[in-house]
Amino acid sequence: MKKEIKLSKKAPAAIGPYSPAIKVENLIFASGQIPIDPKTGEMIEGNVEAKTRRVLENLKAALEPYSIDLENVVKTTIFLKDMNNFARVNKIYSEYFKERFPARSCVEVSRLPKDAEIEIEAIAFCI
Repeated sequence: MKKEIKLSKKAPAAIGPYSPAIKVENLIFASGQIPIDPKTGEMIEGNVEAKTRRVLENLKAALEPYSIDLENVVKTTIFLKDMNNFARVNKIYSEYFKERFPARSCVEVSRLPKDAEIEIEAIAFCI
């Protein structure tokens, strides 16, 4: 198996020794995205809805170099600092995933990189 790594200028740079997304055969594994503004490299301000939108836009940008989008996502994992925000996150998530929803897990965690409130990772397919 060969690993293929493509970087997007629209996605935030990795903040550690990892790839934003990596392709192995017909699967793409997207690393967890947090609400970092790709232009500034800084965490965005705002409510959890704005942060969820930024995370999902970052996820879309990480997939873009492979010529796929969120419709190709088959599994997501959402990490929340506070599960009380689940309904608010779910509302924004449903704006991005409208039909044929991917499988999903959502867990509350004690801490995320850069003290983010939310992180989402994904697995997608390409043909």
